[in-house]
Amino acid sequence: MSPAVHADSKHALRIAQFQIHFCVLLWGFTAILGKLISLPALALVRWRMLIVALALLFVPKVWRGLCAISPRLLLGYALVGFFVALHWLGFYASVKLANASVAATCIAIAPIFLAVIEPWVTRRKFRWHELWIGVGVVPGVALVVGGIPDEMRLGVLVGVVSAFFCALFGALNKRLVDHADPFTVTAIELGTGAVILWLIASIIPHEGSVFDLPNLHDAFFLAVLSIACTLVPFTLSLVALRHLSAFAVELAVNLEPVYAILLAIPLFGEQRDLDVSFYLGVAIIIGAVLIHPVLERRRPHRVETNVAGAVD
Repeated sequence: MSPAVHADSKHALRIAQFQIHFCVLLWGFTAILGKLISLPALALVRWRMLIVALALLFVPKVWRGLCAISPRLLLGYALVGFFVALHWLGFYASVKLANASVAATCIAIAPIFLAVIEPWVTRRKFRWHELWIGVGVVPGVALVVGGIPDEMRLGVLVGVVSAFFCALFGALNKRLVDHADPFTVTAIELGTGAVILWLIASIIPHEGSVFDLPNLHDAFFLAVLSIACTLVPFTLSLVALRHLSAFAVELAVNLEPVYAILLAIPLFGEQRDLDVSFYLGVAIIIGAVLIHPVLERRRPHRVETNVAGAVD
């Protein structure tokens, strides 16, 4: 690799890292907004995805992208949208069953799943250090679980299932991300997810009705959640994913509970539900986030081209 190409690659990597951490900052508000919105989890996620998809239909670039995309690729993004819907549904169910801090922290399990799923999906080499870092997060999550009341344990289980779907759609997006415009991808994935959740709501008994209409209070926070904390970071994360592995992105997302906890404490007084072990667990999770880029810098620099054609 020539020095100029190497310098451009490093610059693109730094920009991508900044982009993903900005996304994580915005995502830190999602658990808080989920707590503020009174709608059941299924209705909340349906409206979140639908509002984003409808907003993107006013962007001419999205229509051009939809006309140019192949049926096979369209089906691939629709499948990703299905997994995004399941992830968000589990996440907000965890918020309702436990609290915002616990739901956000459970996502820290996702890198373990990604360490195995991403190499298989993107057909790149398996990296043992990613698995060890992911496993290293487990004691932190165990401490988090140990620091909550018994009645919140179901929320933890649902949160871990949500983390699995988070890893799955992250790996699939890594494989497909270079094949279409990020705005178009976002419109397809979230639009598909909204349709699927409405179908689920019409078939499976659940809290609320098939078409829950938000009140003015919920409508305001849904708009903030959908545009500022979904449309912007979801699309920007797809841009960053072109230069980062899905594992690196998901590990950075582990900082989301830090932001969620800092916001939840003054807003909801959630520190009353949490003890010292919870915060020790969070410290371990943060340590895992910080050690990954150090290990990556020590690896010999080389260009790995996966199925998506991205530099890893």
